[in-house]
Amino acid sequence: MPLTSLPNLLTLSRILAIPLVVATFYLPGDYARWLACALFSAAALTDWLDGHMARRWAQQSELGRFLDPIADKLLVSATLLMLTATGRLSSGAVLPALVILCREILVSGLREYLAELRVGMPVSRLAKWKTAIQMVAIGVLIVGDAGPAFLPVAAIGEMLLWVAALLTLVTGYDYLRAGIAHMTRAPRPHHGKTQHLA
Repeated sequence: MPLTSLPNLLTLSRILAIPLVVATFYLPGDYARWLACALFSAAALTDWLDGHMARRWAQQSELGRFLDPIADKLLVSATLLMLTATGRLSSGAVLPALVILCREILVSGLREYLAELRVGMPVSRLAKWKTAIQMVAIGVLIVGDAGPAFLPVAAIGEMLLWVAALLTLVTGYDYLRAGIAHMTRAPRPHHGKTQHLA
């Protein structure tokens, strides 16, 4: 499938949105927070849209499978780091952010290892819920104090981030358990040869 297919272009747009989201953190005023939230939300929406279109139009590709999880992790990691650097996360909310980032590194490592064994790691339904809650939490945290005065926007965002972190621990454990099962029963390929597992 070419790079210019619509699902792949949507995935690439998510990556290209990252420097725009980061740049908004350096702009003054509440409008910058709402702009950042809009950009982040649009990028997060492409995460669902590109996969949906690829499946519906039979345009799934190896390039898309490679870029999609990378785009997600870059977007989430960059935004969480900017929220932390600009003091928009309380000290208590840094912990769930750290859990989320560590899980992303763990899953990436497992995927890379298992890819050598030609073993896929399908995304579970719970992991999809985790991603959805995580994206909403980050969007709410981006708005923060610029939100409606009658709502504790930052507190709501941090609560959702904790929920996402708890789901992150559960799904991370599931992926780790599945990965270790393959590691303990399958020898690594040697001399550049790839082993196909049933």
